[in-house]
Amino acid sequence: MTLRINDTAPDFTVDSTEGRISFHDWIGDGYAILFSHPKDFTPVCTTEFGAVSRLAGEFARRGCKVAGVSVDPLDQHMKWKADIEAYSGAPVGFPIFADEALEIAKAYDMMPAESVLPDGRTPAHTATVRSTFIIGPDKKIRLMLIYPMSVGRNFDEILRTLDAIRVTDGAPFATPADWQPGEKVIVALSVSTDDAKARFPDLEMVLPYLRKASVPG
Repeated sequence: MTLRINDTAPDFTVDSTEGRISFHDWIGDGYAILFSHPKDFTPVCTTEFGAVSRLAGEFARRGCKVAGVSVDPLDQHMKWKADIEAYSGAPVGFPIFADEALEIAKAYDMMPAESVLPDGRTPAHTATVRSTFIIGPDKKIRLMLIYPMSVGRNFDEILRTLDAIRVTDGAPFATPADWQPGEKVIVALSVSTDDAKARFPDLEMVLPYLRKASVPG
């Protein structure tokens, strides 16, 4: 299946470094980030898992759970955690899903469903398993990112997009390019200018169709 923004994130039950997890139940009523990797014990992936470990408190403060998924078995994940923690200086306090049979990779359209991978596969065999998803409390997909193997993800940017999604979720706002938390947002065109002036005292009329204001509260 091809996933799109606002599709329901596929549910699954999987073994992980934190025990057996039913994904939708695990998400609960908050946000979740699912980020995938082609293989354990690979250099870029180790740095990325380390980055998430260091940012664990930031995600938690935003009511967002984080989970990684890799196509290696659970025993390899448990061994890999030691390398990640040694590199990052922070504990891996989030689950790593064991997707050896590629069930999650296929459900999330990370690679062609008809792929048949050989034993002894290398990262090159699973190069497309390199995706990031932000999922809302309603279990809908809010963001999808796919990176090449040669480019490490910027988790500060993923954190920024999570902030933007939370600010605009269910509100008549959008965020401008390069927006950072605390900056003004764009008032949706569904709000009339008169209504916007009444609701947002610091409304800035940049253009007739581009109006900025601070987030209330």
